Amino acid sequence: MMIDVVIVSTSRFQKFGSVERPEMAEDISGMVVLEKIEAAGYDYTYQLLPDGVLPLRDVVLSTKADAVVISGGTGLAPKDLTIEAIEPIFEKNMPGFGEIFRLKSLDEVGTRAILTRASAGLVGTVPVFCLPGSPSAARLGTELVLAELEHILKHIFE
Repeated sequence: MMIDVVIVSTSRFQKFGSVERPEMAEDISGMVVLEKIEAAGYDYTYQLLPDGVLPLRDVVLSTKADAVVISGGTGLAPKDLTIEAIEPIFEKNMPGFGEIFRLKSLDEVGTRAILTRASAGLVGTVPVFCLPGSPSAARLGTELVLAELEHILKHIFE
C-alpha cells in the first residue's frame, strides 16, 4: 500500500525548499508520520509544500497513492488553507475522523482541541486525511489513520 505524505509549512518550504526527506527540512512532524507508516509496513512518498490552495489541491487530485495524509495548515491563522483546499473536493466526508481526533486530543491538550479542524474524506476512491502540523497531532492522527485505513479501503472497493 502506498501513502502520499504531504507536509504543509510555508516557513519550512521557504527555508529548505522542496526536499526528499523530512530530515532535510528539520521536519519533526514529517519524521513522526513516516516512522508510523514505516512501522506499519506501508510505502510512502514525502512532499513539503507551502500553504496555499492550488498546489495542495493539485497534489491530491493527481495522486496515484492508496491514501493521502496531509499535516499542517489546518489551524485558524489566515495562511492556514489546507481545509479550504481539500474539503471542497471531497466527494464523501468522513466526519467521524475529525470527531475522534478531537476527542482523543482532549486527553492530550485539553479544551484547546476545539481549535483543530482535522478532517477526512474521499477524493474519488482515495481517502485523504488532513491533520494539524504539530508533532503530537501528526502522531495521533497517523495512528488513527493506520488503525482504520485497510477497513476504509475495503468499504470503498466493496
